[in-house]
Amino acid sequence: MDQTKRQPRIKGWRFVLLVLCSALVASGLVRALWIDGYFIPSQSMEPAFRQDDRILVSRTAFQTDPVRRGDIVVFDGRGTFAPLDSGRGPLGEAITGAAVWLGLAGSDTMYIKRVIGVPGDLVACCDSAGMVTVNGEPLDEPYLYPGDVPSTQEFEALVPAGRLWVMGDHRSVSADSRSLLGAPGGGMVPVDRVVGRPIRIIWPLDRFAPVPRPAAAGPSTQNGQ
Repeated sequence: MDQTKRQPRIKGWRFVLLVLCSALVASGLVRALWIDGYFIPSQSMEPAFRQDDRILVSRTAFQTDPVRRGDIVVFDGRGTFAPLDSGRGPLGEAITGAAVWLGLAGSDTMYIKRVIGVPGDLVACCDSAGMVTVNGEPLDEPYLYPGDVPSTQEFEALVPAGRLWVMGDHRSVSADSRSLLGAPGGGMVPVDRVVGRPIRIIWPLDRFAPVPRPAAAGPSTQNGQ
């Protein structure tokens, strides 16, 4: 009798477990192929994105229309902005990865910045007016954090094929391509490390809003792009 009574209960738990596993697999596929969620860990992209914002990122946004100057991109910074090996070991990586996947923590290898230079661009700062230039032409930057100047650091870099020069909008607190000029890769992000483009702020709720793609910015590149 006891065994007969327990059978439906066991089958019920199996069904719940199957539904949960199916939901996790479906969620994993969506996040791996189409849309993922990210946590903004710093103030480097203010005012567009604030620290602790949660955003949705389209992984397919650049499949038909490549990254262009002015785009905001989320990218994997391992090998450029972050070490390839975190030093945490397999277990530490698994725990950290799970926390990031669940939205409980920000990733220390994923970054969000604005594309200032694309392959073939000569990016420099600053001209006589204190502006960043691209191929010798001043870059209009209405997105800069109020009160910030385009850069307090002088630089000049030719963006090679397959790379991007990126900077934060809150220049005074942003660690970006300027900070890594002497590092391998010259602080420029490989195009194939770009995960996608932010398409919506989902948290906090008072900032719930779509994120439109910026208009293409700047002059023509040296190689005709």
